[in-house]
Amino acid sequence: MDAQGRGGAGDIDPADQWVLNPETGNYELRLPGARQPGQARGSAGSAADSGTRPPRNAPPRQRRAPSAPGDRARPGTGDKPVPGQRDRRAPVNRRKGKGTKKKRSRGRRILTWAGGALAMVVLVAALGAWYWWERLNGNLTRVDAGVSADYGDGDPVNILFIGTDSRSGEGNDSYGGEASEGNDTTILMHFSADREHATGLSIPRDMITDIPECEVTHEDGTTETIPASEGVRFNQSMGAMGRDPSCVVNSVQEMTGVTINHLIMADFNAVKDISTAVGGVPICLEEPIDDPKSGLSLPEGEHVVEGEDALSFVRTRYGVGNGGDLDRIKLQQQFVASMARQITDGGILSSPTRLLELAEVATSALTVDDEIENVNDLRLLAQDLGRVSMSDMNFVTVPVVDNPDEPEDARATVVLDEARAAPIFRMIQEDIDPNQAEEDAAAEEEQAEAVEPAPAAEVRVDVYNGGDVLGAAQQTLEWLQNVQGMPLTTNKSNAPESQETTTLEYGADQADQAATLAEVMGLPDSALQQVDEDRGDEPMVLVLGNDFRGAGQPIEVPAELPEDVDSITADDESVCAS
Repeated sequence: MDAQGRGGAGDIDPADQWVLNPETGNYELRLPGARQPGQARGSAGSAADSGTRPPRNAPPRQRRAPSAPGDRARPGTGDKPVPGQRDRRAPVNRRKGKGTKKKRSRGRRILTWAGGALAMVVLVAALGAWYWWERLNGNLTRVDAGVSADYGDGDPVNILFIGTDSRSGEGNDSYGGEASEGNDTTILMHFSADREHATGLSIPRDMITDIPECEVTHEDGTTETIPASEGVRFNQSMGAMGRDPSCVVNSVQEMTGVTINHLIMADFNAVKDISTAVGGVPICLEEPIDDPKSGLSLPEGEHVVEGEDALSFVRTRYGVGNGGDLDRIKLQQQFVASMARQITDGGILSSPTRLLELAEVATSALTVDDEIENVNDLRLLAQDLGRVSMSDMNFVTVPVVDNPDEPEDARATVVLDEARAAPIFRMIQEDIDPNQAEEDAAAEEEQAEAVEPAPAAEVRVDVYNGGDVLGAAQQTLEWLQNVQGMPLTTNKSNAPESQETTTLEYGADQADQAATLAEVMGLPDSALQQVDEDRGDEPMVLVLGNDFRGAGQPIEVPAELPEDVDSITADDESVCAS
């Protein structure tokens, strides 16, 4: 049985009888007495035994076509692999009293097979990982965006998302207007250092602003400085005058005071492809939308959009609200939040197949900054930022007002509302949680209510200019007297010494006056300096520092969302476009 199981007889080891057939190029098993290819039936011996080759007129052996996975048809003799040669120096265990080798146990055969199968699985997995690594890396498009990726563990991360107006690709030329290649959608995403919260700040494309000078790098490596532009639409920060994504980064940093660490850019095709890859994006409409320019026509209620419908949804503007860009931003925020929920809650992250499909689509559709060197950098970044829960991810729009330079019946643009935007910018700059900011503001308000503010007409204060702004004391005097109703205010001109921050010195009996002045001027607690003695009718002393930004503008900008600024969270499934 042992010999028959090995394909031979007696003491003949078939491993020693494999011979290369020069006619076929295959190794063939040659056993004494067996008929060899090309040998007449009944002939003894073989070409190998006799030292001669098979006849040249013998028909060549046809190689068997490779079988499909799962095909268990027995291969031809010529397709067998070359068995390993037995090491004749190694001792051979033999049965006691007999010259035959000891039969290997079934358990040993199973272990041998399992070890080979495991090695094959590891090899295939390694090759597959290498293949996908190379493929996904090859998909990535990287640009010099002028970002600063100089951050470490425990630091906040700011990513600028840009949706371009590029309409390359099938069907994209059907969307209204001419493509400007500009930044049609811009969202600054701030992720806190502790990854406990995130804020998405949308910047309107039709906001009139100043675009600073920027340096662009061309494909041949040469650089060009694009001059600044004043009083133009924000979406001209890319595309116009040859500006590239680095100019958008530069413009947002200049506007917000926030350092941007990474850039991710998507075009029309990315919206279509990614929305399809995640299985569609759920949306909600309070009213039906029929926008012939975007091609979107949907009844009110809940829908799942993907592909062309998804792109039409984020592009529509004339079918919602007053037909402006601000209403479209609300649709885009709803769409982005819903897509994030679809990825995290829709089973994609737990399915290697779906996750790989999404990675394939995303790396092909998105453009990233060159600080992201490969897909592993992108994976690690996503893994890190993915720790922020959907309930702690807020979306807001930069506060704006109608452009006063346009007639009321033809207003198409807006301008930054600096007073309402400054608190949001500071909140991001200082990495402050919006929810915590609200709690702190409430606590400060309760503390302030402990002191009953004095009437404005009773506030007596001398104003000194201790900063670099010429005429600051006179500006403040006029504003306090004419706007705030504080006639007991005096301009004392320049302070004896300059100082960086504004201070207010007052007596123990003037706490009520100090509370009133601090409220109207937005003074921080650090600016209030109370002395122990009473001062009676002696005026308080207000020294304006280099933090003075103008009469009527708060000295300290509260790091919080203004009450009249709309905000949604990524986990809010009840948000419906109207």
